[in-house]
Amino acid sequence: MLDQTPAWLPGGHAQTIWPALYAKRRWGPRKPLLRERWATPDGDFLDVDKQAASRVDRPLLVLFHGLEGSSDSHYAQAFADWAAEQDVHFALPHFRGCSGELNRAPRAYHSGDHEEIHWLLDRFRQEHQSSGGQKMIAAGVSLGGNALMRWAAEHGHQACKQVDAVASVCSPLDLMQSGLAIGRGLNRHIYTPMFLRSMKPKAMAKWAQHPGLFDKDALLAAKDLYAFDNVFTAPVHGFKDTADYWTRASAKAKMGDIRLPALALNALNDPFIPTDSLPRSSDVSPSVTLWQPKNGGHVGFAQGRWPGHVRAMPDAVGGWLLQAAGQSEKTGVSSYG
Repeated sequence: MLDQTPAWLPGGHAQTIWPALYAKRRWGPRKPLLRERWATPDGDFLDVDKQAASRVDRPLLVLFHGLEGSSDSHYAQAFADWAAEQDVHFALPHFRGCSGELNRAPRAYHSGDHEEIHWLLDRFRQEHQSSGGQKMIAAGVSLGGNALMRWAAEHGHQACKQVDAVASVCSPLDLMQSGLAIGRGLNRHIYTPMFLRSMKPKAMAKWAQHPGLFDKDALLAAKDLYAFDNVFTAPVHGFKDTADYWTRASAKAKMGDIRLPALALNALNDPFIPTDSLPRSSDVSPSVTLWQPKNGGHVGFAQGRWPGHVRAMPDAVGGWLLQAAGQSEKTGVSSYG
């Protein structure tokens, strides 16, 4: 299903860029997302955007966004549309600094932040159960998916107490290989500047909050994500350097420890993620399902007539999660042109 990329959108780069900018994200009317601010245990805050289902006992989908993403990202809007159609509660917690307001603590977010994932999922589970909800599923896109899988591996059998099923979408599960790939060739000229345009100003604002937190001049000179992470992400979050961060934060090496139903979706033509870095069945536990279609790009998976739509991926991933959690989808799902 996810491999049915239209002939007018060939190649991994086109299948990455076009869906993010131009493809249709929603099929039904947009439901308002209500924002809540949650105080964190370390005196900071996180902003959570929520969309309610018609009944409190309906399942809850928690979506973790990717690098510099938000509830405005194309995939987030498509997942919210799927949730509304399926009458599923939807929540997107913004990683620190990604909701439009700089967080307060001398830290940001990173690809292996399973402690933050754990705190969030624990609070979501408590709130969902206290209001009468039962099933809870979670998905993570790109960076958010690696962090979610890292959490699932870290907690093993205990993860089932918080979430019924999890999924990662186009996640760099081997951060070293993906990090190096995004700094090479055409990627270095297209995607690296795009990320650094928002990451550098945020880091400098963090330095203004906490002078001396990192080497400001080295950060301004950073030309790729390796250099940025070496100056900011790694030392600020307790890692020795980029190599230490990318190695220790990667989920792939620990996916054999996952014990709850988990799906890892990666397109084989994702420009960010080398094919030989993707997990194989021998790398993961029997609880993990691997989907690796030939096409889709990085969080693209556009389908249909021009200009295309991006609902196919949430349909497939959301449907898998509900089934794995023992919750059937609604009937009468929209058909796309």
